[in-house]
Amino acid sequence: MSEMKISCMNCAVTACQKADKEKYPPFCPTKNMDEKLHNAVLEKYNDEENRKIACVSASVEGDYYCQLTRAEEILVFAKRMGYKKIGIANCVGLINEARIFAKMAEKNGFDVVMVSCKIDAVEKSVIGVEDAQKLNKGCGHESMCNPVMQAEFLNSHNTELNVIVGLCVGHDSLFIKHSNAIITNLVTKDRVLAHNPAAALYNSTSYYKRLLEGNVPD
Repeated sequence: MSEMKISCMNCAVTACQKADKEKYPPFCPTKNMDEKLHNAVLEKYNDEENRKIACVSASVEGDYYCQLTRAEEILVFAKRMGYKKIGIANCVGLINEARIFAKMAEKNGFDVVMVSCKIDAVEKSVIGVEDAQKLNKGCGHESMCNPVMQAEFLNSHNTELNVIVGLCVGHDSLFIKHSNAIITNLVTKDRVLAHNPAAALYNSTSYYKRLLEGNVPD
């Protein structure tokens, strides 16, 4: 018999929401929690910033559950955290959406710094992207997405909360890796599903059945 995999993947009861210990399945991470890890993680919430972020997030949820849009929740969270300056890291393809959110933030009293992914206009070949891998093959200069520069640009402006608007998969990871400020996500890019990636999950037994059949392309 293979070793049991401790994971939430097969859970159908989510008993952890109420600490209903009698319903924890055998593979439940909470049921099998290492006490040292439990204590070490709780210790991290003694950090002033960690505790404040966790408590403010809970207060926004508790006060406005199913009442506010994601955009509104971000602004309420930022207000309650006492932030004054918000950074926006956007895909150039969603620059209009990012501008709208920037205006919303400014109207609510925030100083906003916005930076698009093509900042610095560095040619893709500089980092080793071949012409065959470009969107417009054989058409000369094609600027790379530059999430590291986006992060450093916002770092230089001392933003307190950075909001991602549609950065590509992987590019968002690099931005998160290099940002000094904490980050939240407003728009998750999905060019096929109008930036609603959850639709692929909701249709996983029909239109996107191939995802459950191991047929994702290389």
